[in-house]
Amino acid sequence: MMRTWLSARRLLPLIAVFGTVLAGCGREDLSVLRPQGPPAESSLGLMKLAISIMIVVLLIVFSIAAYVLIRFRRKPGQDEIPEQIEGSFKLEVLWTVIPLILVIVLAVPTVRTVFALGENHSGDKNAIKVKVTGHQYWWEFEYPDFGIKTAQDLVIPAGRNIAFELTTNDVLHSFWVPSLSGKIDTNPTGATNRFSFSAPKEGVYRGKCAELCGPSHGFMEFKVKAVSNDEFKQWIEAQKAPAVLPEDPALAQTFKDQCLKCHAVGDQGLAVGPNLTGIGSRESVAGILLNDDTRQDGAPVEENLKTWLHDTQGVKPGNRMPDPSKDMGLTDDEIDRIAEYLASYKLN
Repeated sequence: MMRTWLSARRLLPLIAVFGTVLAGCGREDLSVLRPQGPPAESSLGLMKLAISIMIVVLLIVFSIAAYVLIRFRRKPGQDEIPEQIEGSFKLEVLWTVIPLILVIVLAVPTVRTVFALGENHSGDKNAIKVKVTGHQYWWEFEYPDFGIKTAQDLVIPAGRNIAFELTTNDVLHSFWVPSLSGKIDTNPTGATNRFSFSAPKEGVYRGKCAELCGPSHGFMEFKVKAVSNDEFKQWIEAQKAPAVLPEDPALAQTFKDQCLKCHAVGDQGLAVGPNLTGIGSRESVAGILLNDDTRQDGAPVEENLKTWLHDTQGVKPGNRMPDPSKDMGLTDDEIDRIAEYLASYKLN
């Protein structure tokens, strides 16, 4: 038993060091410590306030403890019992009132911020309405005022309030863009949750599912693309444009027969699976294969599409897409040509 304790004691410093180092690992664009919008900035402000209060309390408590240890330590030859102070009315009032004051100091801004972040902009005529639906393991975004649906890339105009309605098609998911806002669940009970946020600056922000929802929960990512108002209008019009099918008639027929049974492009197909309109312009394939022609943070979109279509379960275990080869009977050449076609399907 003693040897086990000694071994564990030797490992504790090593565990502490590695724990501290690993706590700093992670992606900057998925950090709540780098807020890019008002809700996220408010949340970070609450965190700073709470941590500041805790640090002050710790400093005071440890200072008092150090003072007592030094000032009232037993001296050589001192055998009498020190004066006992239990039952001191003044001390008991003091250490009851101080925590109460600290709780109030933290509670007031917390309540104010929570109610502010829960503001519903669904009745705001200037807000962009978006219906979010969680699927295993992808996100669907519908813009009811514009009559379009898309997937994985949430395109919004910078500086405008976005009013969300969130539901799920299967299990419980949690919609979260760390640098823009807090989390909100999509409930399987049929309840619709509502909240809003905005992105003051143009850019791309990563979002995730923050609720364990199956084997590929960790891969259920999406992107928020904040663009200018003019670019947003152009994107809406491009989404509404008629479908562009493969030039090769045989490949176009194969794509219709096999892919458009679940997916949609332009005005054709069914929206059971993710809408593929303009997939070549998106930030990623399947949410996690980042499109990057420089290969610094991913791979070209065509390569990512081939990776996905040739091994969907390897990329996202447990996803519900049929295997193009085993389940749909497509040849490797057909899969590669469909990947090339989708990679070239870009929006102006």
